[in-house]
Amino acid sequence: MMVSLVPKQYVHQCWPHIEQYMVKAAEYTYGRYHAEDIYDLVSQRDDYQLWVAFDGDKHYGAVVSNFIAYPNKRVLGLQFCGGDQLSLWKTDMLELLKRWARDTNCDAIESTGRKGWMKIFEGDGYKFQWLTYELPIGAQNG
Repeated sequence: MMVSLVPKQYVHQCWPHIEQYMVKAAEYTYGRYHAEDIYDLVSQRDDYQLWVAFDGDKHYGAVVSNFIAYPNKRVLGLQFCGGDQLSLWKTDMLELLKRWARDTNCDAIESTGRKGWMKIFEGDGYKFQWLTYELPIGAQNG
């Protein structure tokens, strides 16, 4: 199993192999993103990165990260993650992302996601910090 950063010039070649994972990840943004938006971010913006887990021609998953600059902290945000057989590639991917974060002078790695991710990452040193709640405002909500 290999995990790797995909250079911008190869995103278009890699995308068909991982698009299905990003389609599913986008569903959990509840309309904030579509897979095409994620493609645009990783193919056009220097502050977004695409990482893939693969073995030969089989792609097991993908992670999209980006740099977030807070007034007092720089973090590597894990914005999207999707794939199959996470147990085969999670540890290697996380180690690679930690090295990338250190090498790019980030103070931390942060991620927002469903509650189920807490169980997945609890043994990796992640600390639960907060939940995000959303109140949709529309015609049906008054």
